[in-house]
Amino acid sequence: MDHLSSSQINLFLLCGLKYRYQYVEKRPKPFRSSSLVFGSALHSTISWVHKHEMEGKKVSTDLALRIFDADWYSQKTDTEIRFKDNERELGLIILGKQMLQMFLEEPREPVKGTEVPFTVPLVNPRTKENLGITLEGFFDVIGSDDVITDYKTSGATMSQDDVDNHLQLTAYGYAYEQLFHKPPKGFRIVNFVKNKKPKMATFDTKRTSAHYEAFFFLVKEVLKAIKVGTFHPRPGYWCRDCEYGDVCPLTRETRAKPEKAKEVEAHGR
Repeated sequence: MDHLSSSQINLFLLCGLKYRYQYVEKRPKPFRSSSLVFGSALHSTISWVHKHEMEGKKVSTDLALRIFDADWYSQKTDTEIRFKDNERELGLIILGKQMLQMFLEEPREPVKGTEVPFTVPLVNPRTKENLGITLEGFFDVIGSDDVITDYKTSGATMSQDDVDNHLQLTAYGYAYEQLFHKPPKGFRIVNFVKNKKPKMATFDTKRTSAHYEAFFFLVKEVLKAIKVGTFHPRPGYWCRDCEYGDVCPLTRETRAKPEKAKEVEAHGR
């Protein structure tokens, strides 16, 4: 192993078994959850808007909505999208476009970078201990004021506590300081909430050197567990959308029950 990303670290902490399936065994995913497709299409379109505005181009709402459609369609061609019981594809597309319109109507600060890749060494900021691997990822948006912004979609509004403890923002701040040898001016999460009446909530937060030292300790412990092959499963509500649910020993039986129930009902008739 030569690198980790914040998404890998988050996944390992969420469920070690899913991490093993995805990153160690590299099992193919039989589907993508609607939540991932929705977030990816919205995120990609917003990044496209920022890139065009950085080039001094005016972005029309109609064109942005067509970019969203194109991104959604491209994801459909790659793999099956699996929807929740109460979801419909058209409803999610309409919801995503409503959120995009909200974003486009809000005043925006100029940005100097979007989807900016980084690769930095994982070093303890105080002791200078080096883990021998790198942290890799992308800054969602770096504003002209050196505020790092991340866009998130969720079913419920995030809390300020969620934002203050958000691991990805800490990883961004750590990487920024490694690259530019100065702290960012701040951090911001723009939270798109998938209610019947969608909303966009903005949260600001900060990080200190203590956050980065704690981040290093966390990564060090995660790396130890990965190297010795400790991949504990962690069941929870996230199992409902897991692409590996049909092979996971903790969930495959519960996923089979609805089908078995249908068979029993059919035979009963």
